[in-house]
Amino acid sequence: MSLAKFNTNLVRLGAASAAVLAPVVAFAQEAAPAVADAAAAAAPAMTVDKGDTTWMLVSALLVLLMTVPGLGLFYGGLVRAKNMLSVLMQVTTIAALAMILWVVYGYSLAFTNGGGLNSYVGGFSKMFLAGVDVTTMAESFSKGVAIPELVFVCFQMTFAAITPGLIIGAFAERVKFSAVILFSALWLTFVYFPIAHMVWFWGGPSAYADPSGLIFGFGAIDFAGGTVVHINAGIAGLIGAIMVGKRTGYGKDMMAPHSMTMTLIGAGLLWVGWFGFNAGSNLEANGYAALAMINTFLATAAALLSWSLVETFARGKASMLGAVSGAVAGLVVVTPAAGFAGPMGAIVMGLIVSPVCYFFCSTVKNKFGYDDTADVFGIHGVGGIVGALLTGVFVNPALGGAGIVDYSTADFAATYAGTAAQVFNQLKAVVVTILWCGIISAILYKIVDVVIGLRAPIEAEREGLDLASHGEAAYHN
Repeated sequence: MSLAKFNTNLVRLGAASAAVLAPVVAFAQEAAPAVADAAAAAAPAMTVDKGDTTWMLVSALLVLLMTVPGLGLFYGGLVRAKNMLSVLMQVTTIAALAMILWVVYGYSLAFTNGGGLNSYVGGFSKMFLAGVDVTTMAESFSKGVAIPELVFVCFQMTFAAITPGLIIGAFAERVKFSAVILFSALWLTFVYFPIAHMVWFWGGPSAYADPSGLIFGFGAIDFAGGTVVHINAGIAGLIGAIMVGKRTGYGKDMMAPHSMTMTLIGAGLLWVGWFGFNAGSNLEANGYAALAMINTFLATAAALLSWSLVETFARGKASMLGAVSGAVAGLVVVTPAAGFAGPMGAIVMGLIVSPVCYFFCSTVKNKFGYDDTADVFGIHGVGGIVGALLTGVFVNPALGGAGIVDYSTADFAATYAGTAAQVFNQLKAVVVTILWCGIISAILYKIVDVVIGLRAPIEAEREGLDLASHGEAAYHN
C-alpha cells in the first residue's frame, strides 16, 4: 500500500470513528454538569464562620494556659520547696513532648478510621498531618458547619498536652525526670490516643452512621473529657503512686505544701483556662458553648463551697487547700456534662462531688496507705467517675438538661433514653476506661522501671529533685 493511500484510509477511519463517538461525546458533555451537581449534593457544603474559628483559636490558648503555667504552679505549690522547679520542668516538658507526638501520629490515631481496629484506635492516614492543610475542615456538631482542621488539631493537641501532666502529681518528688518523659511518651501512645479515639471518634453530623469508636458506640456522652482526661489521668496516677512507692519519710517528715499562694494562682489559671477546655469543646460559639461556660462557673463555685463546708464539720476549719481542691473537683465533675446538664444540675453535681472526693483524699488514702502527692486519683479519678455517671442523670431535659441530639432525625431533635439506660451507657464507658488505662499503665510503668528505673535515688530525693535532676533551684535564699 502506498503512503498516500495509507494516509487516505487513516483519515477515513478517523472520520468514521468521530461519527460513531460523536453521540457519546455529546452525552458526556451533557452529563458532566449533572454528575458534578450530584457529587456536590452528596458532599454537603461546609460553612466556616470566622466567629467559631476565633473562639476555637482562643480556646486552644486557654487550655495551654491551664497547663503552662497553671498546672505547673498548682502542683508546684503543693510540693516542698526543693521540688518546685522539678514539677514545673516535668509539666512543661511533657506538654512540649505531647505536641510533637500529636502531629507526628497522635492526631491520626485519635481521629481517623482505624479499619479493622477502628473500635479501639485510628490509623496512620494523617501521620505527620498528611492531607491536613489550610483548605481542609473539621465538621462541628451542626451539619455542614465546620472549623479549619488545623484549628481542631491545635485544640485537641492541648488536651493531649495537659493529660499526662496531670498524672505526675500523683508521684511528684520521687521519680526520675527521664522516667517521667519516657512513660509520658508511651502512655500517650498506648492509652491516651486510643481512649480519645474510643470516646470521640465518629463520622460527624453529615455521616453519623459511619463507624465510630467503641465508647461512642455505647451511646456514652463525654462533652470535654471526663473519661479521656480525668479518669484516664486519675487511674494512671493511682497505679503510678502504688508502683513507685511512698516518698522517703512519708508519714514521718513534714511534707506540707510549701506555697499555697502559688497553688491558688495555679488554681485560678486552671479555672480560667477550663472555659476553653469545656466551652471550647462545643467547637462553635453558640448557645451550647454558653451553657458549658455557665456550668463551668457554677459547678466549680458549688464544689468549692461544698468542700469548705465538709472541712468545717470534719476538722473545725475550712482551709485554702480544701477550697482549691474543691474548685478543681468541681471543674472535673462538670467536664463531661458541661454542654449537657442544665445550670441547676451543674450546681448539684458540684455539691455532690466534694464530699465524695474529700472522703477518698482523706479516709480512703489513709486506709490503704498509698502516697498520692497531689491527690490526682482522689480528685481527678474519683471526680471524673462521679461526673461521668451524673452526666447520664442531669442531661435529662426533665431536670433542666439539654438532652442528647439524635442525628438520625431530620431536625436533629434532642432525645433521652431514660436515666437507667443512659447511666448504664456511662458506666460502660467508665469501666472500659479504667480497665484499659489501669492494665496498660501498669505494664508501661514496669517497662520504664526495667529500662531506666522509675525511682530517683534516696540521696537525690533527700537533696531535692530541683538540684539533683536539673542542677538549679526554684528559690535562692
